[in-house]
Amino acid sequence: MTDDAYLVLLNDPASMLGTPPAALGDLACMQTPAVRAWLDAQGVTASSPALRLLPPEETRAIPEDVERLPVPLGEEELSRLRHRAAPEDVARLEEELLAYRSCTDGREALLTRALAAGVPAHRIAELTGEDPAAVEAVAR
Repeated sequence: MTDDAYLVLLNDPASMLGTPPAALGDLACMQTPAVRAWLDAQGVTASSPALRLLPPEETRAIPEDVERLPVPLGEEELSRLRHRAAPEDVARLEEELLAYRSCTDGREALLTRALAAGVPAHRIAELTGEDPAAVEAVAR
């Protein structure tokens, strides 16, 4: 696994792989000379329907024949990408996990629900600010 997200240019724009960068709002990487040059070389714009962004943990799903460019994302940008890429039920739970930071009532039940829904422990720790070891302890 890499630490960078990837911009990819899909052969089939109808593919469900990744998230269109335009759907994430302003991303600093989209204004860098490297990304702008890559987009120009590919003959596409940042709003192209074939352009997608994948978080680091999903880069193994990129087909071999797909044009790709690693891009660094800030912590907040990466969180937005992961949230947008998550299935709807997981995205709703992520919203609750973000809200969790301001309250602790029902902490263990919420962490248990999130783990049962398939939200990875590291992501729960990221969203809640909980110690990863504490999240792992709830899983046991």
